[in-house]
Amino acid sequence: MTIPFHTRFAPSPTGHLHLGHAFSALFAQNLAHSSGGRFVLRLEDIDGERCKAEYEDAILEDLAWLGLSWEQPVRRQSDHMDDYASALAKLDDMGLLYPCFCTRKDIRAEIAAADHAPHHGPEGAHYPGICRGLDPTIARARKQAGVPFALRLDTTKALLTIAAPLTWHDHGQSDVVARPDLFGDVVLARKDIPTSYHLAVTVDDALQGITLVTRGEELRPATDVHRLLQELLGLNVPDYQHHPMLKNEIGERLAKRDNPLTLRALREAGKSAGDVRSMAGL
Repeated sequence: MTIPFHTRFAPSPTGHLHLGHAFSALFAQNLAHSSGGRFVLRLEDIDGERCKAEYEDAILEDLAWLGLSWEQPVRRQSDHMDDYASALAKLDDMGLLYPCFCTRKDIRAEIAAADHAPHHGPEGAHYPGICRGLDPTIARARKQAGVPFALRLDTTKALLTIAAPLTWHDHGQSDVVARPDLFGDVVLARKDIPTSYHLAVTVDDALQGITLVTRGEELRPATDVHRLLQELLGLNVPDYQHHPMLKNEIGERLAKRDNPLTLRALREAGKSAGDVRSMAGL
């Protein structure tokens, strides 16, 4: 008996979709439809400065031109900040968040002054914990003064609340032991953007009933952080399938700067939706 997969495609409206996006969207939809599951579209538009309505319109138009269909309504992250605030409040009640007032310059200086090499993870050097033990009175005063801050997860403390090793299932491989400690104290929100990618995507996947997260290989390490957040927040755990990323002619991963390979440019050059599917290997 085939288990129905509920999948999603979740682009950010910061530019036009390219051939790699087409592959990801078609990959997710094909798995959902072939198993009798659901395919949903989500717009990850939490960055108000970079996300534009014109790109959102273009995404919807390009996907429809490719022949994709999805459930309505489309979930826009910017419409659901209350969901992320609730998740943050739960983590805060557990004593797992702390405000960080450090600038990038502060962090670089602290790392440079340390008498040992910094720990590194998938997102670079770990935050050195400057604000982790900050006096609450000082933190409140800084907030009241309007000093910009981020909310960081005390990862070491969070892991102490979990009894068993965290695992997640990777289709095509096996169960994977999660290592969120490799990321250090990740940022879950900022004063100007009240959620992060890590938090928003974890909450959204649970609320939308996603049972199989399909995404590019480069996002595999982030799954460790998401698995920790799922455990802390009591959320369902989906399976994962990380697909290889399409590359350009010189072997670089496709990006939004690759204008000749945007779906819009390909369509204007006379390519059909079938041509683009073939180019994407689907």
